[in-house]
Amino acid sequence: MSTARIRIGLHGAMGRMGLRLVQLMAADPRVELVAAVDRSRLGEDAGVAAGVGPLGVSVQTLEALDLNAARPDAFIDFSHPSATSEITAYCRRGRIPVVVGTTGLEADQGEQLSAAAAEIPVLTSPNMSRAVNVLMKLVGQAAAAMGVEADVEIIERHHRLKKDAPSGTALRLAEIVEAATGAGPLVHGREGQVGERPRGEIGMHAVRAGDCPGEHTVMFAVGGDTLELSHRALNRDGFVRGAIDAAVFLAGKPPGSYTMAHVLESAR
Repeated sequence: MSTARIRIGLHGAMGRMGLRLVQLMAADPRVELVAAVDRSRLGEDAGVAAGVGPLGVSVQTLEALDLNAARPDAFIDFSHPSATSEITAYCRRGRIPVVVGTTGLEADQGEQLSAAAAEIPVLTSPNMSRAVNVLMKLVGQAAAAMGVEADVEIIERHHRLKKDAPSGTALRLAEIVEAATGAGPLVHGREGQVGERPRGEIGMHAVRAGDCPGEHTVMFAVGGDTLELSHRALNRDGFVRGAIDAAVFLAGKPPGSYTMAHVLESAR
């Protein structure tokens, strides 16, 4: 079995998620950081910026990156929706697998990722945490068992700096419920004289406060019973470790669209 480490490029290296990725990759024997891309702290050693000591990888723009010198086996994108198209196109030109953890993407960006998947491996997920992806599986099973008769409410809570609402994870949970039951429409909060709750409606509620990394609860309620399935992130490490797992999984795969479900299946 090969012991060569997977060479990882990181897009959005100086953000909150990016810095934690640098820290955990430095401690992971499976991977090696070979490119740190951002538009801030240019020229700094990514390891020094993340507090883990020199890694010999300077922060640079995507335009300045020497692809032949870096030779990444996969890129991880935790940047901003406006920058995801840029890294997608870059990886497509370089035939580099890409893991996209950035949320809040527009429909046309999803189409770009789908088009790129015809030529390179692309793994996208609104949430890279293994535990959250187990939650998604359980929500699908619960929705199928409870049926459209159950009232479904989804409550998500994130830190005050999060730009998009509701979260990509919450929207994905709603999609899972809809697919299992045919429920809908999706209602974002309620105000005023809204009347009796109609059958099949899915309620969505976004809370923004403090520094909460992320919490999601899906409630199924019928007469006399309530079932709640929840995940609470204590810090960002679950998301980061999942992204590293995804990059390790994706390196060397054939072109196509992949999800964290494929990563979970590969670990069996």
